[in-house]
Amino acid sequence: MEKICLDCSEPLKGRADKKFCDDQCRSNYNNRLKSERSDFVKEVNAVLRKNRDILQKLNPDGKTKVSREKLLNKGFSFTYFTHVYQTQKGNTYYFCYEYGYLKLESEDFLLVKREDSQQ
Repeated sequence: MEKICLDCSEPLKGRADKKFCDDQCRSNYNNRLKSERSDFVKEVNAVLRKNRDILQKLNPDGKTKVSREKLLNKGFSFTYFTHVYQTQKGNTYYFCYEYGYLKLESEDFLLVKREDSQQ
């Protein structure tokens, strides 16, 4: 059985364990794999950056209250966040990097900024 290049599908000559014709085919193949894997990561990072920007703009003083509707109107996505912080009282804050939010009893959210983060 003849082996073929994983990139260009041309027949391979040489070593039995050879996978590519040359360095160009090897680079093309690996770059394509890396690109396909990173598309999802790029999309998620774009949403996280947008969420952070929204929280930052709505919370210039480090702590404020806003409605769910206002967040949604700005394009905020509650699906993605970088981490969760739970207080001893059981409150759960969701963070997009250093900016976070806490769901209040109404349809309002308390926006906060981590005190230990640097600008």
